[in-house]
Amino acid sequence: MWWILCSFFAPISIPYICFNIWARFKESQLKNSLPSKVVLITGASSGLGEALAHVFYRAGCKVVLAARREEELNRVRKELLEFHSTEPTHPPVILPLDLSDLNSLPKCVEKILKIHGCIDILINNGGISVRADAGSTAIDVDVKVMLVNYFGAVALTKAVLPSMLKRKSGQIVFISSVQGKFAIPYRSAYSASKHATQAFADSLRAEVAEDGVKVLCVSPGYIKTSLSLNALTGSGDKYGVMDKTTESGTSPDKMARNILRAVLREEDDVVFAQTSAKLAYWLRFLCPPLYFWIMQRRALKLKAAS
Repeated sequence: MWWILCSFFAPISIPYICFNIWARFKESQLKNSLPSKVVLITGASSGLGEALAHVFYRAGCKVVLAARREEELNRVRKELLEFHSTEPTHPPVILPLDLSDLNSLPKCVEKILKIHGCIDILINNGGISVRADAGSTAIDVDVKVMLVNYFGAVALTKAVLPSMLKRKSGQIVFISSVQGKFAIPYRSAYSASKHATQAFADSLRAEVAEDGVKVLCVSPGYIKTSLSLNALTGSGDKYGVMDKTTESGTSPDKMARNILRAVLREEDDVVFAQTSAKLAYWLRFLCPPLYFWIMQRRALKLKAAS
């Protein structure tokens, strides 16, 4: 029995173990290069973006906090300086930024380049969500979600990219979602924006690979943030409800640490999600009919509950 088990698992486990040893070695090597790197984080005024600010600031990076709410950015900056006062870090820079104002983004990037001279890591984290069925979602809401989640990230990336290509160095991180891997009912606008983000990241990764620029797409599962509270309804109003799935999600701090590890390992595409989400991800590709049936049942259940 032992021989049979070894014969079956060895071809899988040995390469997996070797890959992890190499990844950890690579992570430890690159961790020493993090201090003084310039990291631009969008959506840094709360939730995952705020947690990412703490993680990268604690690692010694020159953090640039970007979001629409300047008051909240100042709060995060103050907390970084207070909580990590003993760390040999650099004072965070505040950058008020609206991802939906595409034409203003190049000027925002210019401000950072004048201050720090470069941007080593761009983390496209800012975004909004929707809680509504596709039929009752106003087209203006679809446009707004795509504008912020997709076009905002793309425009900011295109503004940062020339300086990275010139230096032959840099890393671009897209915070997508497992719903960018597979769609679920009542999330059509949000899932579509994340599907688009995934596709853009995959194309960009191949195009800039030889220029020394790395592209990472992160697909988290549910995170315990205010995303559902700030989500839009089909009419564009504020949803204002904390979903049970969001309430029981992964803590932002833990997710931020996972993302930092993926950045250090120079990963291409990672999924950090609950077991049920990972099963749904594989089921979508291995057995589509069963996946579609499950989603139909889920839609009926949500419709009855509402």
